[in-house]
Amino acid sequence: MQQRKFLITGATGKTGVHTVNYLLEAGHAVRAMVRKEDERSAALRAAGAEVVVGNLLNHDDLIRAASGTSAAYLCYPVSPGFIQGTAYFADAARRAGLEVVVEMSQISAREDSKSNAARDHWIAERILDWSGVPTVHIRPTFFSEWLIFPWVLDTIVKEGKITLPYGTGRHAPIAAEDQARFIAKVLMQPASHIGKTYELCGPVELDHQGIADAIGKVIDRKIVYSPVTLEEYREHLRKYRIPEFTIQHFIEVAIDYQNGVFQGTDSIIEKVTGKAPQTVEEFVRANRQLFQA
Repeated sequence: MQQRKFLITGATGKTGVHTVNYLLEAGHAVRAMVRKEDERSAALRAAGAEVVVGNLLNHDDLIRAASGTSAAYLCYPVSPGFIQGTAYFADAARRAGLEVVVEMSQISAREDSKSNAARDHWIAERILDWSGVPTVHIRPTFFSEWLIFPWVLDTIVKEGKITLPYGTGRHAPIAAEDQARFIAKVLMQPASHIGKTYELCGPVELDHQGIADAIGKVIDRKIVYSPVTLEEYREHLRKYRIPEFTIQHFIEVAIDYQNGVFQGTDSIIEKVTGKAPQTVEEFVRANRQLFQA
C-alpha cells in the first residue's frame, strides 16, 4: 500500500476524530486541522496525527493545511459562514490538486429549505461542484450522538422523557463512528464515489417512542416520548445558550422531520465498509453511563 496524507478538518469533532483514527490505523499520514490546542488535539497528536491549528474562515490557513495532502474531509459546524469557508476550501483544494474532497452536508440540504444552515449546505455543495474539485457529498440523518447532547439527554436522565417536537416522524439514527468508517474508506478509495451524494442512515428506522423504548430496554428504565410544541422547544434550547442561528436550524429541521425528510435506512455504509452501522440499542449500550439517572 502506498501511504498518502489526508487532511481532516473538524478533527476533534464527532466524525473527525474517528476518521483520523481509521486512516492512521490503515497506515496513512493524517493532518488534523483543529480550532485550538486542547486535550482532544493532544490525543490526536499522541495517536500519530500531525495537528495544525486553523480556521475554516481563513483562506491562508486552508491553503497551508491542504498543501502536500492528497485528499480531504470538509466538516463545518452549524454556524454562519459555511458558504465563505467552502469557497476558500475549494480554492485551497484546487491549488493542492486534491484527488477528492468528502464534504459533510445534511439530509435536509436543499435550495428551498427554510433552515438557513441547511440552505447554506446546499449552496456549499454547489460551490464544490462548480469548482471542479472531485467531490463526494454525504448527507446524514440525525446522528445517534444527538441523543447525548445536553438539551436531549437531560430530560431523558432527569425525567425519563424525550421532549422533542418531532410528531410521528421517523429516522434511523446513524453513529458518527459508522459515518467515519465510510468517510475513511471513500477517502482511501475514491474512484467509484466521485460526483455522488450519499444519504447516511442507521440500519433501523424508528419513531421517537421507538427510540425511547430502545433506550429504556438497555438501561432498564421506562422512557417515554413526550412531544412539545415548537415554541416550547425554542425556549428549551435557549436555556442551553445555543446561538439563534442554530436554534433557527433546529426549529426548521423539526418541521422537516415531521414531514418525513429524515427518513431512510442504510443502503451504502455496510456495502462499502463491510460492516453494518450500529443500532440505537448498540449505541446506547456503548454509552450506557451517560443515560443513567
